[in-house]
Amino acid sequence: MTTTKKNTTVKKTTSAKKPAAKKKATPKKAVVEQPPMLKLLKNDKYLQPYARAIEGRHQHALDKINELTDKGKTTLVDFASGHLYYGLHRQADGSWVIREWAPNATEIFLIGDFNNWTEQKAYAMKRIKKTGNWEIVLPAAALSHGQLYKMSVHWDGGQGERVPVWANRVVQDEQTKIFSAQVWAPEHPYAWQVKKFKPNTSPLLIYECHIGMGQDAEKVGTYREFKDTVLPRIIKDGYNCIQIMAIQEHPYYGSFGYHVSSFYAASSRFGTPEELKELIDEAHKNGIAVIMDVVHSHAVKNEVEGLGNWAGDPCQFFYPGERREHPAWDSLCFDYGKNEVLHFLLSNYKYWMEEYHFDGFRFDGVTSMLYYSHGLGECFGGYGDYYNGHQDDNAICFLTLANVLIHNLNPNAITIAEEVSGMPGLAAPFKNGGYGFDYRMAMNIPDYWIKTIKELKDEDWKPSSILWELTNRRVDEKTISYCESHDQALVGDKTIIFRLIDADMYWHFKKGDENYNVERGIALHKMIRLVTASTINGGYLNFMGNEFGHPEWIDFPREGNGWSHKYARRQWNLVDNKDLCFHYLGDFDQAMIKIIKKEAGFQKTPVTEIWHNDGDQVFAFQRGNLYFFFNFSPNRSYDGYGFMMPEGSYEYILNTDDVKFGGHGLNDDSVVHFTNWDRMLAKDGKGWLKLYLPARSACVLRMCKE
Repeated sequence: MTTTKKNTTVKKTTSAKKPAAKKKATPKKAVVEQPPMLKLLKNDKYLQPYARAIEGRHQHALDKINELTDKGKTTLVDFASGHLYYGLHRQADGSWVIREWAPNATEIFLIGDFNNWTEQKAYAMKRIKKTGNWEIVLPAAALSHGQLYKMSVHWDGGQGERVPVWANRVVQDEQTKIFSAQVWAPEHPYAWQVKKFKPNTSPLLIYECHIGMGQDAEKVGTYREFKDTVLPRIIKDGYNCIQIMAIQEHPYYGSFGYHVSSFYAASSRFGTPEELKELIDEAHKNGIAVIMDVVHSHAVKNEVEGLGNWAGDPCQFFYPGERREHPAWDSLCFDYGKNEVLHFLLSNYKYWMEEYHFDGFRFDGVTSMLYYSHGLGECFGGYGDYYNGHQDDNAICFLTLANVLIHNLNPNAITIAEEVSGMPGLAAPFKNGGYGFDYRMAMNIPDYWIKTIKELKDEDWKPSSILWELTNRRVDEKTISYCESHDQALVGDKTIIFRLIDADMYWHFKKGDENYNVERGIALHKMIRLVTASTINGGYLNFMGNEFGHPEWIDFPREGNGWSHKYARRQWNLVDNKDLCFHYLGDFDQAMIKIIKKEAGFQKTPVTEIWHNDGDQVFAFQRGNLYFFFNFSPNRSYDGYGFMMPEGSYEYILNTDDVKFGGHGLNDDSVVHFTNWDRMLAKDGKGWLKLYLPARSACVLRMCKE
């Protein structure tokens, strides 16, 4: 016989005594399961004191994705489809529909050259109930390809003409300088020849470029001219990616494209959408990826053609109060905490990737987005400076979502962060606790070269400092190394070649007329590029023309220079002229890129130091099967300088002192060098490789196959 109570069975005892009372069980403490530690924290123990902040940011992004996708009922890719709803579209029956988000508007009229730019009842938009959206449907005959239009927007206490926010084609009248949207619906849409493209990122070799200044003539260049005249140069030079600046429409040409007004419109000053697509298609046919320099860190203040006060609410897209205006850039700061703003910006990535087949983005001004201070006046001296409450969690969440979205759209897409503070985890995968960028710009490197050239005598350049600066990076983040970008080429700054040679470029750059300054500059220009490119751990970037030492700074047409295009161009005739020294640098750059591309998995192999001596200004390192040797001494050449190397024979594959690169040819590069046996080194399988190292020269050797 058993007695059951609350699922507890008590067996009858053999004793006549009553069963002993059951002791009360001691209540167990609730076990709170800890989420697994993010890999970002595992990889860097110094980040662990800030685990709560890092995990909180990661969770913020997860929560926001959950919110935007209705708890997973849709996807982030579905959410980022605003461009398919807003803007001007032709419907299946041939009619037109145009929609805008304008919660503060009281009336909106479509105006254009189809109705003499007047407000007419037939073109009045209607507010969609219980939303801030406005819509108008027009018959097929109401609009036609090429017509111009705007919106006349009314709000309590005001009214103004506005270029539609979601317009995908915006043009400027040459006489009046007024911007208008343009109906863009060609009868025959562009037919892509390359439907799918996979970028080669092993390694990523980026040619940073600007369409408008990509030609010799003193004018604004076009997409088609770039495709026909500049792209073949890039292909020949061996770069496998072009990073195009100033694509998003911007009212002021001289802003270099960084004051954007129409985020969905490819700049019409360079040509038509079809011509841009043709350029990208041609690049893809030749194995070259195309990424856009995207600007979501701020927007131009303009109201008529921009978002500054689109419907009478100056904070429709931007932060309120003091945070609305960027204190250094004379621009406006997006409110990344608004879902409508997230919708607008995230849809922008999807639009450029799907409509134009861009392979990714270089994000401009990331530092400005990360911090309430925009990074201005900040000193980032330790990890605590990244987790002190001065960071904009809304912007951090947006950047994370942007990377998740882009890689969901295309797992092979490329994202690069232009960020100077060194925020940890920026280029770590989102699943590991990072922001999800593929690469971060190694912005310390150009600063280092400028500082070195400006402040140190040649005799004081130290190999230990050079190697440290070029390889000092987080082990779990890939970087884009570069000596100089467009930043160093602008008026008010100087390119490396100008810092090295200055005015002598104008008088002594003809072959046979080189003076000491020119010879020094040519030698160091090659060495700086070689050591920077050969120590990459992800990619290398060059701004167009810098590879051959373009002699002029960049100065866009402005009132101060009489609106001249003289310095807003690239003088390709200089590198093409074999009587001048420019081709030495261009030829060397081409040869350098070739050997880096040829070495399989180059950026994945470690930079293994072989030797450095600051007194001699000599150092050497290995990457895979390639061995790099540098002598930065300005006046000491070394005969029989010994390096401990794996036993074998070695051949020259690149030498900065080669006469074809403007050197003196002091080595016979056809000679194969053998290691010398040494009793002390034999057990390690090494011997002495003794080389002649001319002053201010570098060379690359490869072990000969047996």
